[in-house]
Amino acid sequence: MINLEIFNPLIVTSITPVIGVIFLFSIPSTKEIWCRIFALSTACLTFLCSLVIWIQFDASSSFFQFSETFLWFPFLNLYYTVGVDGISLFFIVLTTFLSVICILVSWSSVKTSLKDYLICFLLLEFLLIQVFCVLDLFLFYIFFESVLIPMFLIIGVWGSRERKIRAAYQFFLYTLVGSLLMLLALTVVYFTVGSTDIQVLWQFQFSEFSQLILWLAFFASFAVKIPMIPFHIWLPEAHAEAPTAGSVILAGILLKLGGYGFLRFSLPLFPSASIYFTPLIFTLSLIAIIYASLTTLRQIDLKKIIAYSSVSHMGFVTIGIFSLNVQGIEGSILLMLSHGLVSSALFLCVGMLYDRYKTRIIKYYSGLIQVMPIFGIFFLFFSFANIGFPGTSSFIGELLVLIGSFQISTVLTFFATIGVILGAAYSIWLFNRVLFGTLKLQYFSHFQDISRREFWILIPVVLVILWMGLYPTSFLNEIHFSVLNLIQQFI
Repeated sequence: MINLEIFNPLIVTSITPVIGVIFLFSIPSTKEIWCRIFALSTACLTFLCSLVIWIQFDASSSFFQFSETFLWFPFLNLYYTVGVDGISLFFIVLTTFLSVICILVSWSSVKTSLKDYLICFLLLEFLLIQVFCVLDLFLFYIFFESVLIPMFLIIGVWGSRERKIRAAYQFFLYTLVGSLLMLLALTVVYFTVGSTDIQVLWQFQFSEFSQLILWLAFFASFAVKIPMIPFHIWLPEAHAEAPTAGSVILAGILLKLGGYGFLRFSLPLFPSASIYFTPLIFTLSLIAIIYASLTTLRQIDLKKIIAYSSVSHMGFVTIGIFSLNVQGIEGSILLMLSHGLVSSALFLCVGMLYDRYKTRIIKYYSGLIQVMPIFGIFFLFFSFANIGFPGTSSFIGELLVLIGSFQISTVLTFFATIGVILGAAYSIWLFNRVLFGTLKLQYFSHFQDISRREFWILIPVVLVILWMGLYPTSFLNEIHFSVLNLIQQFI
C-alpha cells in the first residue's frame, strides 16, 4: 500500500540534495559564488529538515517512523521503502550537519572545477541519507556501493598530493571487492526468503549453517568499511590524499557505514552466527585498538596520525556492538557519533594548517601556540575530546562500551582500557609537538591565526561535543527502545 505524505520530513530530507544537484547543473560554471551559495543553501535546508525529523521523532517507539513505501519492481517483490528508528536517526542528522561543514571549509580552497566538486558533495549527501533510511536490503546495497563513486572522484580529482590517483583506486577497489561477497549473500537471501524487505527478513529464521556463511559474507563488506585490521590499509592513504572536506566526510560518515551495517543486518538477521563469531570480533578489535594506537605514535604525517587513531576508536565500536547488551550497543552508537564529530574537527584543524603552510609533516611544526593562540585552544579541546576526557562526547561512549564489555569479560575490558591510555599518549604527544616548543622560523616566516569563517565552522562542533558529553540523555532517549528491540533477538 502506498501512503505518500507530501510533508513527510524524511522524504523532504532525502530529495532536497537531489533537487540541489539538478538546479546546480543549470548554473554556469563561471558563476562560482552562485554555485557556492546555492550548494550551501541546499545543505543548510537539508540539515534543517533532518532536525525536523529529530524533533518529531517519538522516542517511546521502537518501530520505524516516517515510513513510506513506493512501487519499484512489484512483480519481483521489490519495493522502495524508507523509515528511521533510533539507530539511524542521528546518523542522518550527522550526515546533514557535516555536509554543511564540508561546503563551508571548501569555500576558498577548491580552485578547479568547483561546480563539479559541489555536485559530488550533494550527491554524496543524498546517497548517505539513503543508506541510513532505506529499509530494503537490495537498495541498501545499491546505495552502500554508490557512495564510492563521488568519494572516488573527490579523492582522485581534488586530492592534495601526487599520489591521489593511487589512493582513490586503492579506496575504491578495497571497498568494492569486500562488498562482492555481500552481493552473493544478498542474492542467496532473496531466493531463500523471496523478499529483501528488512522487516520481513527479521521474521525469517535462517538455519545455523546458513547464518555462519551469510554472516561471513556480510562481514567481509562491513569490516572493510569500518575498517577493521587487517582490512584497514586503504584508510591512511585515502585520508592523506583527500582534500580536507573529503577527509571530514570520510572519517565522519563513511567509517560508520560498517558499524551501521552490523547493527542493521548482521545482528538481527544472523543472531546465532553473531554469537558464534564474537571471539573473532573481540580479537580483531583488541588488535586494532593496541596496534593502531602504537602505529599512530610512529606516524610523521598529521592526517595519518588521525587516520590510525580512527582505526583504534573503531575497535571500541565493534567491541560495543558485539557485547550484545544494551550498554555496549548504545555506547558504540554514541561513540560512532562522537568520533564523527571529533575526528572531523581534527581533520579541519589539520586542513587549516595545510592551507597556510602547505605541508602536513609534523617535524615542520612547533610552538604554534605563540602565533596561533585561538587555533591552539580549539586544537586542545579536540585533542582532549579525542582522549575521551570527562565532559566530552567520547567519554560517555567509551564508558558505556567498557561497561558493556565488562559484563562479557574482565580480560577483554582490561586490554581495551590499555587502548584508552595509548589514546591519551598519542593525542597529548601530537598536541605537544605541534603547539609547544620553539617556533621553527627556518621553515615558516609568516603566521596567521584562524579566520572568522574558520572560527564559526569550529564553534558548532565544539558545542555539539559538549552537549553530547554533558547531556547524553537527549541522545540516549531516542536510541534506547530501538536497541532494546535489537537485543530481544538474543534473549
